Amino acid sequence: MAKKSTVYLTKEGYEKLKAELNELKEKLMYEISQRIKEARELGDLSENTEYDEAKNEQGRIGSRIAELEEILNNAEIIENRDNSVISVGSTVIIRNVTTGEEKRIKLVSPQEADIFNFKISVDSPVGRALLDKKVGDVVRVKTNAGLVKYEILGIEID
Repeated sequence: MAKKSTVYLTKEGYEKLKAELNELKEKLMYEISQRIKEARELGDLSENTEYDEAKNEQGRIGSRIAELEEILNNAEIIENRDNSVISVGSTVIIRNVTTGEEKRIKLVSPQEADIFNFKISVDSPVGRALLDKKVGDVVRVKTNAGLVKYEILGIEID
């Protein structure tokens, strides 16, 4: 039997994945079933591209449902109580030492990462560098553009 690995999620991330799972199960799988039924009614399935596309989509949705169920079954919701040390779920204010640019990012699990909303995976180079650090610490992050130094200006909990 495979060993279960815990997936750490914020409450917000857990709820978002749960909502996605519900939508996939309740809405999209029904719609795909209807598309398959309609495609079958068109006749010969061997040359029916609508049928093939619907079956492929059903497979993709089924895979995503299985993935989400696995994540949610192994999820542990993290609740930060301590804002003195950076951990999963912390919102961190950092300043690029060279450019002076400040950023506010939230460290999340890989399943919740969304760079466009400043949610950075703890498995990313920046995330790994920030974990377990404190306000005032300076971290060095190796990037494609070279070494970047960030000073930690603040840590917040939601």
